[in-house]
Amino acid sequence: MVEVAVLVSGSGSNLQALIDAAKAPDYPANIALVISNRPGVKALERAAKANIPHLVIDHKAFKAREAFEAVLHDTLRAHEIDLICLAGFMRVLTASFVAKWPKRILNIHPSLLPLFKGLNVQQQALDAGVDKSGCSVHFVTEGLDDGPVLGQRTVPVLEGDTVETLSARILREEHILYPQVLREIAKALKSRS
Repeated sequence: MVEVAVLVSGSGSNLQALIDAAKAPDYPANIALVISNRPGVKALERAAKANIPHLVIDHKAFKAREAFEAVLHDTLRAHEIDLICLAGFMRVLTASFVAKWPKRILNIHPSLLPLFKGLNVQQQALDAGVDKSGCSVHFVTEGLDDGPVLGQRTVPVLEGDTVETLSARILREEHILYPQVLREIAKALKSRS
């Protein structure tokens, strides 16, 4: 079984999609740990309800990003984590942290990468006048939203769409895509071990 930690900062709807998928007896990944960089978020409630170990490592408690990441890394190692899933984790990880987890960090991003990196991507899509958008799961590398894309799902951009309506349509696809990609990556990791 591939042991997975999910890093969160908010409501955790993608975390919930992963938890639900991992309940299947043939699912090759176990959601073993949930870490939030913010206290009191709904994602922690979701982890508690699913009886998944969870904790807060508040980035504001550290003077430097490297100190926060050192504690994060040590915590992941102590829990014997194989793979990290970022699910609404609103921190950019440093190149040195990413280098310790090569091809072991997945992220879900609400655009069809390489288009519309960073934040406010639905507004970027609407401003660009594209007729489709969607979501991507990619490996995290030192470049922001720049790692190899592992899977994508597409939604139409409809006339009259707002950031909210487009975001809601994309989020539904994220909840399908992320568990699918995690399944494939975990299967590949298991076959190599």
